[in-house]
Amino acid sequence: MYDGAEQYGPEQWSLELNRLNGVLESTISPGGLVGDSADMQSLHSLIGKAINHSFPVVILGETGTGKELVARWIHDSGSRKNSPFVPVDCSSLAPTLIESELFGYVRGAFTGAVTDRKGLFETADTGTLFLDEIGELHKDLQAKLLRAIQEHEVRPVGSTRAKPVDVRIIVATHRDLKQAAKEGIFRQDLYYRLNVFSVTMPPLRERKTDIPLLIAAFLIKHADPTRAITSVGKTFWTAAMSYDWPGNVRELENFVERCIALGSGSTLEDEDECLNWKDCPDTAMLHAESDSVEPLHVLEQRMIYKTLGKTSGDKYEAARLLGIGKTTLYRKLKAYGPL
Repeated sequence: MYDGAEQYGPEQWSLELNRLNGVLESTISPGGLVGDSADMQSLHSLIGKAINHSFPVVILGETGTGKELVARWIHDSGSRKNSPFVPVDCSSLAPTLIESELFGYVRGAFTGAVTDRKGLFETADTGTLFLDEIGELHKDLQAKLLRAIQEHEVRPVGSTRAKPVDVRIIVATHRDLKQAAKEGIFRQDLYYRLNVFSVTMPPLRERKTDIPLLIAAFLIKHADPTRAITSVGKTFWTAAMSYDWPGNVRELENFVERCIALGSGSTLEDEDECLNWKDCPDTAMLHAESDSVEPLHVLEQRMIYKTLGKTSGDKYEAARLLGIGKTTLYRKLKAYGPL
């Protein structure tokens, strides 16, 4: 349906945007996911089976695919919807603080503990605890997490008494947890306890037919009251459909927002042509016919440092432009080191 859309003129695209806006509402899931591709329909069906239960759920997928949206969807549509949904980014918590953050502490447990404090397990009692990037959790904490899940109780730091909790656990990761368990990086017993119900998020490059609907949704979300967008230009459409979106939906949203901010007039264009792989040296090298092949991590490292150069070292802005989370950027910088 969209194969020839790059040939659309302003009038046709005005009509197309109106049509997309008309069907958009019916394709948005309760969790805010947009798309009506076969992959998304299968995902909707799978999530529907998880909603009315309390067993753990593992959400797998690349950065930017919408793992937290799925977790919120499961919570908001289930029997625990009137109780707290508590998200935790395991990769952003300092190792020395994770235990007290998750399980709480009592007065005098350590220097600065001047009063009792509830942990995130207790905060999520009768609701859902969403542990994002569970694969980054230290193995010592994995054992304590396993006990809390199995025994339905937590022991605050410095306390000799356990507290009962009723929490549904949903976890997410970009890692292959099964392989991590085989390699001893992730506890096998915790993996088997969590992996009762698994959901895999499809990357955007595998569901490109959803891109027009996503663009329509982001045009509404980031609408500029001083600039009404009524048509989409050829450069924008070519960029959107030619690019593989390594940062997935998050990167596409950033692209739409940037083009709105940089442009003028009623037509949306790829203002800086940063995503048209035919004109972009960084992605053109992936398509060039050459016997010289560089490892993927080298290309990724170069792109990260090039982006940091463009942002004058601003890591938050660099992460936004790259379509990845800031904790992911910090992790990659630590792993790669200097060029």
